Amino acid sequence: MTPTLRTDRLLLTPYVPEDEEEFVALFQDTRVSRWMGDGPSSEAEDRALFGRIFTKVYARELFDVWAVRRDGLLVGHAEIKPSEVAGGHELVYALAPGAWGRGLGTEVVRAVVAHGFGTLGLTEVHATVAAPNDASLALLGRLGFVHVRDIEEDDGSTTLLLTLRRAPASAPEPAPGPEPADGRDR
Repeated sequence: MTPTLRTDRLLLTPYVPEDEEEFVALFQDTRVSRWMGDGPSSEAEDRALFGRIFTKVYARELFDVWAVRRDGLLVGHAEIKPSEVAGGHELVYALAPGAWGRGLGTEVVRAVVAHGFGTLGLTEVHATVAAPNDASLALLGRLGFVHVRDIEEDDGSTTLLLTLRRAPASAPEPAPGPEPADGRDR
Protein backbone atom coordinates (compact mmCIF):
# COMPACT_ATOMS: atom_id res chain seq x y z
CA MET A 1 0.00 0.00 0.00
CA THR A 2 1.31 3.41 -0.96
CA PRO A 3 2.32 5.19 2.27
CA THR A 4 1.75 8.84 3.05
CA LEU A 5 4.92 10.94 2.87
CA ARG A 6 5.39 14.38 4.45
CA THR A 7 7.79 17.21 3.72
CA ASP A 8 7.99 20.68 5.24
CA ARG A 9 5.21 21.98 2.99
CA LEU A 10 3.77 18.97 1.17
CA LEU A 11 1.73 15.88 1.84
CA LEU A 12 2.07 12.99 -0.60
CA THR A 13 -0.95 10.70 -0.26
CA PRO A 14 -2.51 7.92 -2.27
CA TYR A 15 -5.10 9.28 -4.68
CA VAL A 16 -8.78 9.09 -3.79
CA PRO A 17 -11.57 8.92 -6.41
CA GLU A 18 -12.51 12.53 -5.68
CA ASP A 19 -9.11 13.63 -7.09
CA GLU A 20 -10.08 12.74 -10.67
CA GLU A 21 -10.95 16.25 -11.88
CA GLU A 22 -7.77 17.79 -10.45
CA PHE A 23 -5.66 14.91 -11.80
CA VAL A 24 -7.14 15.33 -15.28
CA ALA A 25 -6.65 19.11 -15.11
CA LEU A 26 -2.96 18.61 -14.18
CA PHE A 27 -2.35 16.12 -16.98
CA GLN A 28 -4.33 18.16 -19.52
CA ASP A 29 -2.16 21.22 -18.90
CA THR A 30 0.28 21.01 -21.82
CA ARG A 31 2.92 22.93 -19.84
CA VAL A 32 3.02 19.83 -17.61
CA SER A 33 2.14 16.96 -19.95
CA ARG A 34 4.64 17.95 -22.63
CA TRP A 35 7.32 16.52 -20.32
CA MET A 36 5.46 13.35 -19.31
CA GLY A 37 5.63 10.02 -21.12
CA ASP A 38 4.78 10.49 -24.77
CA GLY A 39 3.48 14.00 -24.21
CA PRO A 40 -0.08 15.33 -24.03
CA SER A 41 -2.93 12.80 -24.14
CA SER A 42 -6.64 13.20 -24.67
CA GLU A 43 -8.89 13.86 -21.70
CA ALA A 44 -10.37 10.37 -22.11
CA GLU A 45 -6.88 8.82 -21.97
CA ASP A 46 -6.03 10.78 -18.81
CA ARG A 47 -9.30 9.67 -17.18
CA ALA A 48 -8.50 6.07 -18.11
CA LEU A 49 -5.01 6.51 -16.64
CA PHE A 50 -6.53 7.80 -13.40
CA GLY A 51 -8.83 4.76 -13.28
CA ARG A 52 -5.89 2.37 -13.78
CA ILE A 53 -4.19 3.84 -10.71
CA PHE A 54 -6.99 2.23 -8.68
CA THR A 55 -7.80 -0.88 -10.74
CA LYS A 56 -4.22 -1.93 -11.46
CA VAL A 57 -1.55 -0.05 -9.54
CA TYR A 58 -3.19 0.17 -6.12
CA ALA A 59 -5.27 -3.03 -6.46
CA ARG A 60 -2.19 -5.12 -7.31
CA GLU A 61 0.25 -3.04 -5.23
CA LEU A 62 2.46 -2.68 -8.31
CA PHE A 63 4.27 0.49 -7.23
CA ASP A 64 3.75 3.70 -5.28
CA VAL A 65 1.77 6.61 -6.78
CA TRP A 66 0.98 9.82 -4.91
CA ALA A 67 -1.17 12.89 -5.16
CA VAL A 68 1.04 15.80 -4.11
CA ARG A 69 -0.86 18.26 -1.92
CA ARG A 70 -0.07 21.64 -0.46
CA ASP A 71 -2.50 23.17 2.01
CA GLY A 72 -5.04 20.52 1.01
CA LEU A 73 -4.88 21.30 -2.73
CA LEU A 74 -3.58 18.89 -5.34
CA VAL A 75 -0.48 20.56 -6.81
CA GLY A 76 1.27 17.59 -8.37
CA HIS A 77 1.81 13.93 -9.00
CA ALA A 78 4.65 11.56 -8.03
CA GLU A 79 5.51 7.89 -8.37
CA ILE A 80 8.39 5.46 -8.11
CA LYS A 81 8.15 2.37 -10.25
CA PRO A 82 10.19 -0.40 -11.87
CA SER A 83 11.38 0.61 -15.34
CA GLU A 84 12.97 -1.57 -18.00
CA VAL A 85 14.35 1.49 -19.76
CA ALA A 86 16.07 2.68 -16.59
CA GLY A 87 17.08 -0.80 -15.47
CA GLY A 88 15.74 -0.19 -11.96
CA HIS A 89 13.23 2.03 -10.18
CA GLU A 90 12.33 5.30 -11.84
CA LEU A 91 11.16 8.47 -10.15
CA VAL A 92 8.32 10.33 -11.90
CA TYR A 93 7.05 13.71 -10.75
CA ALA A 94 5.05 16.64 -12.07
CA LEU A 95 3.90 19.89 -10.52
CA ALA A 96 1.18 22.30 -11.59
CA PRO A 97 2.64 25.52 -13.04
CA GLY A 98 1.35 27.50 -10.05
CA ALA A 99 3.71 25.46 -7.86
CA TRP A 100 6.82 25.98 -10.02
CA GLY A 101 9.79 27.97 -8.80
CA ARG A 102 9.10 27.54 -5.09
CA GLY A 103 11.34 24.60 -4.24
CA LEU A 104 8.42 22.17 -4.09
CA GLY A 105 9.90 19.93 -6.79
CA THR A 106 12.98 19.53 -4.62
CA GLU A 107 10.79 18.49 -1.69
CA VAL A 108 8.90 15.95 -3.81
CA VAL A 109 12.05 14.39 -5.24
CA ARG A 110 13.77 14.22 -1.85
CA ALA A 111 10.72 12.56 -0.27
CA VAL A 112 10.31 9.97 -3.01
CA VAL A 113 14.05 9.21 -3.15
CA ALA A 114 14.16 8.81 0.65
CA HIS A 115 11.23 6.40 0.38
CA GLY A 116 13.06 4.48 -2.36
CA PHE A 117 16.30 4.21 -0.42
CA GLY A 118 14.68 3.65 2.97
CA THR A 119 11.39 1.77 2.68
CA LEU A 120 12.08 0.06 -0.65
CA GLY A 121 15.76 -0.61 0.11
CA LEU A 122 16.95 0.59 -3.29
CA THR A 123 20.61 1.37 -3.91
CA GLU A 124 19.84 3.74 -6.79
CA VAL A 125 16.94 5.71 -8.19
CA HIS A 126 16.66 6.72 -11.84
CA ALA A 127 14.88 9.48 -13.71
CA THR A 128 14.28 9.91 -17.43
CA VAL A 129 14.08 13.51 -18.57
CA ALA A 130 13.53 15.00 -22.02
CA ALA A 131 16.74 16.75 -23.09
CA PRO A 132 15.08 20.19 -23.41
CA ASN A 133 13.54 20.02 -19.89
CA ASP A 134 16.13 22.32 -18.34
CA ALA A 135 14.18 22.85 -15.10
CA SER A 136 14.03 19.15 -14.23
CA LEU A 137 17.61 18.55 -15.32
CA ALA A 138 18.79 21.39 -13.07
CA LEU A 139 16.70 20.24 -10.11
CA LEU A 140 17.90 16.63 -10.35
CA GLY A 141 21.49 17.75 -10.87
CA ARG A 142 21.38 19.86 -7.69
CA LEU A 143 20.20 16.76 -5.80
CA GLY A 144 23.09 14.64 -7.05
CA PHE A 145 21.56 12.78 -10.00
CA VAL A 146 24.16 12.18 -12.71
CA HIS A 147 23.69 11.68 -16.44
CA VAL A 148 24.26 8.02 -17.28
CA ARG A 149 23.26 7.78 -20.94
CA ASP A 150 21.11 9.18 -23.70
CA ILE A 151 18.03 7.38 -24.99
CA GLU A 152 17.15 8.06 -28.61
CA GLU A 153 13.35 8.15 -28.96
CA ASP A 154 11.38 6.92 -31.99
CA ASP A 155 10.52 10.51 -32.92
CA GLY A 156 14.21 11.47 -33.00
CA SER A 157 14.18 13.31 -29.67
CA THR A 158 16.59 12.52 -26.86
CA THR A 159 15.76 11.53 -23.30
CA LEU A 160 18.46 11.57 -20.65
CA LEU A 161 18.74 8.79 -18.09
CA LEU A 162 19.91 10.16 -14.75
CA THR A 163 20.81 8.12 -11.68
CA LEU A 164 21.25 8.87 -8.00
CA ARG A 165 23.11 6.24 -6.03
CA ARG A 166 22.57 5.84 -2.32
CA ALA A 167 25.58 7.01 -0.36
CA PRO A 168 27.38 4.08 1.22
CA ALA A 169 26.93 3.74 4.94
CA SER A 170 29.90 5.26 6.70
CA ALA A 171 32.33 2.77 8.09
CA PRO A 172 31.99 2.26 11.82
CA GLU A 173 34.65 3.81 14.00
CA PRO A 174 37.30 1.26 14.93
CA ALA A 175 36.95 -0.06 18.44
CA PRO A 176 39.47 1.47 20.81
CA GLY A 177 42.44 -0.78 21.43
CA PRO A 178 43.62 -1.88 24.86
CA GLU A 179 45.09 0.77 27.13
CA PRO A 180 48.89 0.83 27.19
CA ALA A 181 50.24 -1.22 30.08
CA ASP A 182 52.34 1.64 31.31
CA GLY A 183 49.39 4.09 31.41
CA ARG A 184 50.99 6.47 28.88
CA ASP A 185 49.30 7.62 25.71
CA ARG A 186 50.69 6.15 22.56
